Amino acid sequence: MKRVVITGVGAVTPIGGDVAAFWDGLCQGRCGIGPITRFDAAGFKVGLAAEVKDFSPERYGIDRGEARRMDLYTQFAMAAAAQAAQDSGVEGAFQPQRLGVYVGSGIGGMTTFMAEHEKLLSRGPGRVSPLFIPMMIANIAAGNIAIRYGAKGPCLPVVTACATSTHTVGEAYRAIRYGYADGILAGGAEATVNALAVAGFTNMKALTEAQDPQAASLPFDRRRAGFVMGEGAGILVLEELEHALKRGAKIYCEVVGYGNTCDAHHITAPDPQAEGGAQAIALALQEAGGLESPLYINAHGTGTPLNDSAETLAIKKALGEDGARRAYISSTKSMTGHMLGAAGAVELIASALALKEGLLPPTIHLEQPDPDCDLNYLPGSAAHPIQCADALSVSLGFGGHNGAVALRRYA
Repeated sequence: MKRVVITGVGAVTPIGGDVAAFWDGLCQGRCGIGPITRFDAAGFKVGLAAEVKDFSPERYGIDRGEARRMDLYTQFAMAAAAQAAQDSGVEGAFQPQRLGVYVGSGIGGMTTFMAEHEKLLSRGPGRVSPLFIPMMIANIAAGNIAIRYGAKGPCLPVVTACATSTHTVGEAYRAIRYGYADGILAGGAEATVNALAVAGFTNMKALTEAQDPQAASLPFDRRRAGFVMGEGAGILVLEELEHALKRGAKIYCEVVGYGNTCDAHHITAPDPQAEGGAQAIALALQEAGGLESPLYINAHGTGTPLNDSAETLAIKKALGEDGARRAYISSTKSMTGHMLGAAGAVELIASALALKEGLLPPTIHLEQPDPDCDLNYLPGSAAHPIQCADALSVSLGFGGHNGAVALRRYA
């Protein structure tokens, strides 16, 4: 079995357009939520989102012609991949057949879908773009990244809703561990802050209708009433340890475990007994050979009434009551909102940096703890200086998809 490490990271988020800004935002407890600007939300019950600010594709080496042929979610993915590839030194470091791309999206090119549908209705079928399909499909971010970096190894997009990029990273870890690749760019991207998605999520009662950005995304707080939609991308370079050492790559941490289960309970609601979530965590722990204290957990922590109490129960079932109470837990969605298919990868980047830097991101705005959410969720407005040995990132998606990835500090 091969050992797998993280050698590069890239992020485009509502609190920063690169990893340095993202990490600074987490450490400073910066809230990325504000009034929706991507469309006119007058008449909508929901008026807040966590949007990426001042995004320019050219900053990441994507020229205007390329950008016009990409949905915004793909632009986000390419921008995060460019950061991660540069950070790791990917170009020229791998045989093409040994470099892969595992990048997914929960929804894909919804903005493109809406724009082309409007053309169909208003201008007729002849005006629908010939690029409609390749811009819209959920695998195209992975395809574009593979083309950019000449990655001819395994290429696997994953679509598991909010667990998407936890699963891409976990599956990439397995592929390298079992010798199918030397390196994989893994992660996810999402760009669905649009009228149709907001209306749909609102009508299924998933989004908060709060009007105050500072009291909207409230994981584990008794006031929580739904999540805030976010957007962006996160990409990590996973690499076989000996390959990384041989080329002198920077190592953030080691990936040591992965769990993937399904509740098989309901299309949107978590299993109230939290069996699937607990099993995903337990599988990651088992593959890691157990996790050492102090342990940091980056929780799914959406701020929905059902998720947060069920996730609390899952952590207790997997770690035991004592282990769960010793863990340091936070939800970075309190700052970034819920980035859907990009959430898992971005939260794994946060977890890797927490291990490397000895700083644990807070759960901001946690002021009225829910009795059903009674673990240490690191409330506050700034990072907590605690050096942890191991970290666990958890994602729980619509359809009952559960994912957990375990990380270990590399020294």
